[in-house]
Amino acid sequence: MELIKQGAEAKIYLGDFEEYFEANLLPGERVVVKHRIPKRYRIGEIDLKLRKERTVREARVLHRAKAFGVNCPHVYEVNVKDMIIVMEFIEGNRLKEHLESVPMGERVELCREIGRQVAKLHNAGIVHGDLTTSNMILREGKVYLIDFGLADFDPTLEARGVDLHLLRRAMESTHYRWFEKGFEAVLEGYAEVLGEDARREIEEKLEEIESRGRYRERSWVG
Repeated sequence: MELIKQGAEAKIYLGDFEEYFEANLLPGERVVVKHRIPKRYRIGEIDLKLRKERTVREARVLHRAKAFGVNCPHVYEVNVKDMIIVMEFIEGNRLKEHLESVPMGERVELCREIGRQVAKLHNAGIVHGDLTTSNMILREGKVYLIDFGLADFDPTLEARGVDLHLLRRAMESTHYRWFEKGFEAVLEGYAEVLGEDARREIEEKLEEIESRGRYRERSWVG
């Protein structure tokens, strides 16, 4: 297996299905192996408990998201002894770069599809926690959400608003030349799945969250 990413909480490996499983049920299939690594600064029992909870939660999130029609990786195995999740490798173009390489019309349509996928996720009572175009892959014309390490079960309007607020901020930073039009398309796609009332509700929450941020900035300056 090849180490492709190492974060604060986990190591991510890329390998072949038959390399990990004895029975080659999916010939040629590649898998992502996510290993939550021990943290020496934490007390052993607490570290074990946290890693187990987060491993199980991520697997359950992915399973529920898939059941609600979200394009995301299949989970093949969960090993709570070693804190490992084996999942489908989503091979394709990362949206962060792809969106910058296509005409504006295509960008807008892809952003609408992002909105549809986020709406399906929220409809499942899940928030992603790290919605950026770096965590989205375009495969065979479909937008896939990946990296659910910070995802959680939270159906509240506040949590959904924060999820979309983070996406807006990420788009503003990465796609600053056209993010306003792109985020408007995200909200259009969101409304296609959940309805215009849901869009109005989430836009009001976004404005509230952003107002709180502006107030904190003014208070800090003062």
